[in-house]
Amino acid sequence: MENQTIATAGTPTADLIRASAGNCDDCGPNGADTRALRVVARAITGKWKMEIISCLMDGAMRFGALRRALPGITQHMLSAQLREMTADGLVMRNAFAEIPLRVEYQLSEAAWSLIPVLRQLLAWAREHQVAAAPGRDGS
Repeated sequence: MENQTIATAGTPTADLIRASAGNCDDCGPNGADTRALRVVARAITGKWKMEIISCLMDGAMRFGALRRALPGITQHMLSAQLREMTADGLVMRNAFAEIPLRVEYQLSEAAWSLIPVLRQLLAWAREHQVAAAPGRDGS
């Protein structure tokens, strides 16, 4: 017998889906899951974060090399983005006790584990022909 859902006025769609699936505790994200997804989205979104991740996939880089690899980014913006990504656990900052001080940035294990997810998002975008509207691509 097929599960059938009868839409009634005032019943949220999510409740209808859960009701049609029977006893389903894992049918959709709960409040905590939604908050966690927001945290992840904030950690990887930003005007330059995807570009920084792409650059660091080739290995550790110094600040100046990153800046040269990202035409158009300001020193202030790169510094701010790296600071946020370090705080979010996506980038590791390695300072070497040398004179002058040498600092390198590299992807953390957490960032490396995101790469397959980012590839899946890219495949989804290509499959569904998702194109950024003018002014919405972050550039």
